[in-house]
Amino acid sequence: MFLEMQMSDHEPIDNARRNLLKGAVAVPASLAMAQAMPGIAASNTDPLRNVIVVNTLGGLFDREVPRPKIGSAPQVLENTLVEAITDRSIGYALEAGMTAVNVTLGYIDGPVDPFEHSVREVGRWQRILQLHPDKLLRVLTTQDIQRAKAEGKVGVILGFQNGVMVGNDASRVGIFADLGVRVFQLTYNKATPLGDGAIAPENRGLTQLGRDVIAQLNEVRVISDLSHSGQNLCLDAARASKRPITLTHTGCRALADIPRNKTDEELKLVAEKGGYVGIYFTAFLRVGGSATAEDVIVHIEHALQVCGEDHVGIGTDGLAAPVADPERLRKLQLEQLEQRRKSGIAAPGETAAGPNFVIDLNGPQQFRKLAELLRQRGHSWTRIEKILGKNFMRVAKDIWGA
Repeated sequence: MFLEMQMSDHEPIDNARRNLLKGAVAVPASLAMAQAMPGIAASNTDPLRNVIVVNTLGGLFDREVPRPKIGSAPQVLENTLVEAITDRSIGYALEAGMTAVNVTLGYIDGPVDPFEHSVREVGRWQRILQLHPDKLLRVLTTQDIQRAKAEGKVGVILGFQNGVMVGNDASRVGIFADLGVRVFQLTYNKATPLGDGAIAPENRGLTQLGRDVIAQLNEVRVISDLSHSGQNLCLDAARASKRPITLTHTGCRALADIPRNKTDEELKLVAEKGGYVGIYFTAFLRVGGSATAEDVIVHIEHALQVCGEDHVGIGTDGLAAPVADPERLRKLQLEQLEQRRKSGIAAPGETAAGPNFVIDLNGPQQFRKLAELLRQRGHSWTRIEKILGKNFMRVAKDIWGA
């Protein structure tokens, strides 16, 4: 989870590849884009009107609602969660053309009981859904995502970004599945009883508990997510799972050598097992500077080359809301980074030197801009539709069963 917080000092993506993208950042009007894209009627002014767009890791928070500090009292965290999802912030997601989003809930870190906190947060999200029935729809199957598209709502996929809420009992996976959790990330950045996260120095693979959790996830048809895992854990999980696994939000380490990004070996194995790789819109895409739309395109294209066009998508790890006050956001980033460093969950590459999101894919036009950039690079509209949502839909249907 970045959700708008980040670098180091290796080589940036090579200039030759970057130069290929120059001139592709300017985005024409929606009508011109619609006319240029095969399969979209020229009279349709929105190129995403008939497209399912799934953000496989994102948020619906309102930037104007203050966020609590990591480690705040449970009641403060829970009340703020409900208050931070507003009609305005949901409106930006709808304006962006987002059909569904995998939102983060449950325990990540801090002095709360992981199991109890996670159960309570599922309840808070149920309250959020009840407060916005005309705009939000709970997702349990891909049919719900299709329904969200038909009804003009945002489908909400409940997802975890850590697995420690199972304690020592893998059967708790079934409890969370019954509560509606549909994506389960095994680890955050640190070492856990299930295996090691991306910044754990030992880089352990799956423990026996981790293997039991994978087996339970397979049985109850919940998506296994290895986005924040260490390399050995990701490889172990891909081999152990009887169903496809996912990397809902990541980048390519071949282009930016940062632990949060995935090696070609990991990307390839995930794809070979029928899985899914979502590329994020974060600072981790480039080392030594602020990431741009060019970096997103280059990482997507590298993933396409390694995984094939049926296994790549987008998981922005950010918001659809525009940034109205960059200076305020910069100060918030500094505060968040300090909190994350104190708690030991910050990963190499996180810095407040620049924005933690892709500045030219910021705001509710981000998916339309991405589609146009991909089109200008010569990608077919069929492939672009796969990247925007069809690839995740295929994997989710395989795992969820409907």
